Amino acid sequence: VQLQASGGGLVQAGGSLRLSCAASGLTFRNCDMGWFRQAPGKEREFVGGFRRSDSNIYYANSVKGRFTISKDNTKNTVYLQMNSLKPEDTAVYYCAADRGTTSPRERSGYAYWGQGTLVTVSS
Repeated sequence: VQLQASGGGLVQAGGSLRLSCAASGLTFRNCDMGWFRQAPGKEREFVGGFRRSDSNIYYANSVKGRFTISKDNTKNTVYLQMNSLKPEDTAVYYCAADRGTTSPRERSGYAYWGQGTLVTVSS
């Protein structure tokens, strides 16, 4: 299984970026999936995710209303659209997947991780 995250870069505050997570060896349609981020000196934290067993998409309060997760089953790719970016959104963003988690918010529940893509938001 491989997850390939891409789309990071440098953007000014208020701008937008779209991250992609492409998977091989598993099908997102049949998996739980999450986006996490890790800022320098901080722990990796949940950004958003979904479970295959329900139609809800869950978001951290810090990104709710600004970030949106979507997926393209034909491309087996999940996206994280990030709008109204703030300097505090600066982090390495990771995608993760598992065939079954107890909660999409818990990083310990994911068996597969992408390599991370750096998002830098300048003020």
